[in-house]
Amino acid sequence: MHIWSAIILGLVQGLTEFIPVSSSGHLEIIEQLFMTRTEDFHYFLELINFGTLLALLVFFRKKIIKILVDIFKNHNYRLAINIVITCIPAGLAGLLLSGFIEKAPFFSSLYVIAIAMGFVGLLMVLVDKLPHFSELKNEDRLTPSRALFIGIAQVFALIPGVSRSGSTIVAGRVAGLNSESSAEYSFLVSIPLMTAVCLKTLISSSAREYLFSNLSVLSLSNLIAFVSGLFAINFVMRYLKKPHTLQTFGYYRIFLATAVIILLLIRQ
Repeated sequence: MHIWSAIILGLVQGLTEFIPVSSSGHLEIIEQLFMTRTEDFHYFLELINFGTLLALLVFFRKKIIKILVDIFKNHNYRLAINIVITCIPAGLAGLLLSGFIEKAPFFSSLYVIAIAMGFVGLLMVLVDKLPHFSELKNEDRLTPSRALFIGIAQVFALIPGVSRSGSTIVAGRVAGLNSESSAEYSFLVSIPLMTAVCLKTLISSSAREYLFSNLSVLSLSNLIAFVSGLFAINFVMRYLKKPHTLQTFGYYRIFLATAVIILLLIRQ
């Protein structure tokens, strides 16, 4: 892979993994419209998750330590249990369906990706007008049933274009969390899921062979993903801490979805 391709893909991965606009959707759009598709390209996309996972661990290190202290010292398991509950639906669905979704041409269709991106964008624009559960102060007050609701919403993120952070933040808002708490909970939930994805990738002998054969470009891409990921998390948390809504992200998604569909129709 050309060094500039590695830089661009690492940058896109880092920014769009945490800004709720769908990293998988953006990477598919870039790959299909502007790059030459190769059979082993999916290994590259899986292996640059390490950079974004590291960004999460660094940014939320104090929160992670607090959760661990609550578990082992204060015997407060509430938030940890809720995170596990939220992870279960997506974890099971990913284990059972991810291979099928990755190989099925339907889910890699840019039309499907654009429609999914636009639909979730519309939900972001309308989220404040959707039916909500009673308001909660923060994610520490989340009930198990609401945590499960967020987890079920997260399952749809297996479809490129939906966005894992986008689906969980919208579901968190509906579950009664404010925008900032929804984003933080979304990012905390992604840590065990992304860890599982990274470990699953390393189990594959083909993925390890690809890693060692492309170590230089993968190292560069992961470094870019790490730095841009830290920037993206900081941006989203600061943006939603102020009286901002998800509408800006929603309008961007709708615009990009429309542009992709128009481009595809022109190219036919």
